[in-house]
Amino acid sequence: MLHPLTLIKPLIARLRSIEPWLLMMFGLVSAGGFLFLQLASEVTEGDTRGFDEEILLSLRRANDLSVPIGPGWLTHSVDDITSLGGTTVLTLITLVTVFYLLIIRQRRLGIFVLLGVLGGWGISTLLKLGIARPRPEIVPHLVDVHDLSFPSGHAMLSAVTYLTLGALLSRLQLRRSARIYIICIAVLLTLLIGMSRVYLGVHYPTDVLGGWCAGTVWATLCWIVARTLVFGTESREKEELHESR
Repeated sequence: MLHPLTLIKPLIARLRSIEPWLLMMFGLVSAGGFLFLQLASEVTEGDTRGFDEEILLSLRRANDLSVPIGPGWLTHSVDDITSLGGTTVLTLITLVTVFYLLIIRQRRLGIFVLLGVLGGWGISTLLKLGIARPRPEIVPHLVDVHDLSFPSGHAMLSAVTYLTLGALLSRLQLRRSARIYIICIAVLLTLLIGMSRVYLGVHYPTDVLGGWCAGTVWATLCWIVARTLVFGTESREKEELHESR
């Protein structure tokens, strides 16, 4: 009869072989996916309507809902910020990054970045069509919008694009401070773009939260795949080349 430790030891050894970063990434994916599903359920049942509308109303002047709170220049600044999450800007940034990676002979990474961003955009479209939440009408929109509301496309696509590019490009940096800086800028842009959609009255706060969750989950999955397959393969190739010498 086998001793219980004989059966447990291989399992313990396998768990120890798993890198801590991978466990943290899977934890982030699980948490983000759970939060998104909870938000989607609450949104479809209408349970978040009171919270959403209260936030939107608090960002407008009580005597004129067409005028947002704050100085006049703030509206122009927010409008500029929200354009950073538009399809045109994100497409240009993605293409410029992909061509840069091709120029420095990171062909595999360039193709992966392109596929990762395109995949995120496709998922965003499917989620919008599946949930089919109308845009908020409680306050006038400060920019023209014509598609559905949940999840926020700007919030999700900016998270997908900036977080994916930030995570992958930071991997190419030698200095730790440079890697942290790139990640922080990617996160900051994602947050600012999402908040700008609420300020402009074109999205409910829960639309933006849902977009952040879905975008972060997809960007994290892309990072896991890249770290395992793309960077992992490159490391093995370097080791084999070093051994052959």
